[in-house]
Amino acid sequence: MSSWKKVSKTKSKQHRERSQLESRRWLGPLEKKKDYKKRAKEQHRKDATIKYLRKKAENRNPDEFYFNMVKTKKVDGEHQARETDEPEFTDDQIKIMESQDIRYVNLMRTAEMKKIEKLKSSLHVIESQVKPKNKHIIFVDSKKEAKNFDAAKHFDTHPSLMDRVYNRPTFDMLAKQDLSKTMDDKTLSKISAKKEQQYKELSKRIEREKELNIISQKMETSRHLLDKTAKRKKVTDGSKDQAPQYRWCFHRKK
Repeated sequence: MSSWKKVSKTKSKQHRERSQLESRRWLGPLEKKKDYKKRAKEQHRKDATIKYLRKKAENRNPDEFYFNMVKTKKVDGEHQARETDEPEFTDDQIKIMESQDIRYVNLMRTAEMKKIEKLKSSLHVIESQVKPKNKHIIFVDSKKEAKNFDAAKHFDTHPSLMDRVYNRPTFDMLAKQDLSKTMDDKTLSKISAKKEQQYKELSKRIEREKELNIISQKMETSRHLLDKTAKRKKVTDGSKDQAPQYRWCFHRKK
């Protein structure tokens, strides 16, 4: 029986699909069975999708409510999200986020923090009544010298000026300078204007550091959201003053 099958295969005629007629060549290649099967499969998929959507629309509860009903609007036949009253990002935040990466933002924030500390050390410490944490340590040879140590004599200045951490003049400096000339109205106005300018600069740098911190947090959150496998729950929405808050589910790594 097996030998008969082999013989029948050798003598059987191979089936071939006919090609396009010469007179119909301008219509393009003739559709073969594999082309028909591909087109029919796609058509059946579309019909099944339409049937499923029609059935879902028929069984839908008319009293059911979705938040997207009030949060979206139809424009040219397409649903688009409505613009909120308070935008999540300001124009400056969007520009920086699109042009720079998080490392550059953190670098600029660190530089601003250093400049802020430098300005604070020259402004706030001068007018503050709280003594700074830094100390000036002087070493002596014996305990007797340490017990009888006179700081005013060591620094050659008046005892009333020892509590000052800035502009501590010596006796020679006090004898040489003329206070009536140096502390006139013009000099005082210049000092006041310079101090006011420094305070304005400090205020602007503090605001810039705060803005960079918000941008850094938003970029860090966006980077974590790229992981689609991690489960999370949104706690608060983002705004121009804070990044969106998420609560991430614990995932044990092997």
